[in-house]
Amino acid sequence: MDWQAWHDAYDDPDSWLTRRLRAVQDRIRDALDTAPPGPLRVISVCAGQGRDLIDVLAGHPRRDDVRARLVELDPGNTALARESARRAGLTRVEVVTGDASLTDHCLGLAPADLVLVCGVFGNVVDADIERTIDTCTRLCAPGGTVVWTRNRAAPDRVPLVCDWFEERGFELLWLSEPDAGYGVGAHRFVDAHRFAGERSELVPGQRMFDFVGYDVLKAARTGDPASGR
Repeated sequence: MDWQAWHDAYDDPDSWLTRRLRAVQDRIRDALDTAPPGPLRVISVCAGQGRDLIDVLAGHPRRDDVRARLVELDPGNTALARESARRAGLTRVEVVTGDASLTDHCLGLAPADLVLVCGVFGNVVDADIERTIDTCTRLCAPGGTVVWTRNRAAPDRVPLVCDWFEERGFELLWLSEPDAGYGVGAHRFVDAHRFAGERSELVPGQRMFDFVGYDVLKAARTGDPASGR
């Protein structure tokens, strides 16, 4: 998959990807608007070109409160993200070229006030979705928010994703409509005490998921490859 070319759909204002981006950006704004005063930490896993967070921070009044780390494997995309952050004057946004599935890249910033897991759940097997959500209990600070995406293709895993978050002490803040053409959700970590024994500091060297790819997963299910994230 050419992940730089995949991002070209964002340039079409009517594409499903652009509509999903707007929904994600709205959830980021909500999280920043409702966060308590003081410094804020943000982690973005599989950040791509950082259009969701960088575009919001550029014009947000809390921009200087935010220290963010964007982790993305594709070096072309990270170069574009760094340039976008530079142009916006976001000196506290760090862009890391690396395997976002590894907890190592989140050390020093977790637990964060906002965790973005966008473009992940549609590209990994169900067991890895659940494992990543479980890791979110250590990535996300109590009271913090996780914003995530998942396509609605059959089998629709969005309800299961919500169940897995809620089982781990997260409450649903917002969920896109089933017929929106995409899945976007936001969950707040409100019941962290239930996992006090499990919420030790994030352990280095752990893998949250194996990024299989939407096209490979779909081909395995139906024999009809397609691209999506």
